[in-house]
Amino acid sequence: TASPTATQIATAIPCDPRTAEFCITDGHFIFQRPIHPPANDSVDRTYPFASTADGTRDPHHGVEFVNEFGTHVHAAGEGVVIFAGPDDAAIYSPWRIFYGNLIVIRHDDVLFTLYAHLSKIEVETGDTVTAGEKIGEVGQSGVAIGSHLHFEVRRGDAEDYFSNVNPELWLFPSNPDFGALAITIQDANSTFQRAKITLQQYSASGEIIGLNYLDTYHPTLTRGEENVGVNDLSAGRYRITLIHNGSIYERWVEVQSGKL
Repeated sequence: TASPTATQIATAIPCDPRTAEFCITDGHFIFQRPIHPPANDSVDRTYPFASTADGTRDPHHGVEFVNEFGTHVHAAGEGVVIFAGPDDAAIYSPWRIFYGNLIVIRHDDVLFTLYAHLSKIEVETGDTVTAGEKIGEVGQSGVAIGSHLHFEVRRGDAEDYFSNVNPELWLFPSNPDFGALAITIQDANSTFQRAKITLQQYSASGEIIGLNYLDTYHPTLTRGEENVGVNDLSAGRYRITLIHNGSIYERWVEVQSGKL
């Protein structure tokens, strides 16, 4: 079938996505990337937030930045270090030594960032850190497959293992030309629904120029307003499609640079 023309527009904020095609907001991009270029500052797409990697792993409480041992890890924002060391006492997860060498930083507005599996820790509990300050190095301590930084954002209670929010929706896009997308899939009773989503990016001439496959969050981590979230999307028009109970659903949206 012919590609639809670009007739959909976003409704001005405040905006209700139940009645508008989509809403454009400033989002809450407040944290820097904990890994700086030229190292890999992109989130690993094989195991994103709240994913089970197609049922092969436990629901993921954060995101991963895959990098070599010794890659510098930086504070995502200004704050106070409330934990720095091996997680021997199972404070931040139900298991001892799960995160290995761990740093937890408290930020304003009851937000916390966690940096796990480190090979080296360069701050102490009680230290005040600035955004971008080096705090440690990537490793494979604790329960980790390969060297990488496991990064989490928690809100409210740092010791609540289920207080996570999707870090991708709190990190600045890695490129000024990128934006982010938050999707909510609900039934008529506002109950979150599970689905596999196809996300296609279209050019101005109607050609498909990008393709992503997304899963909704695992129910144990579906606690916010959305149940799908992804950052670092090139600005442009996207078609969201899914099949649910035998019916096809779609929505056309626009991703804007630096916006949600």
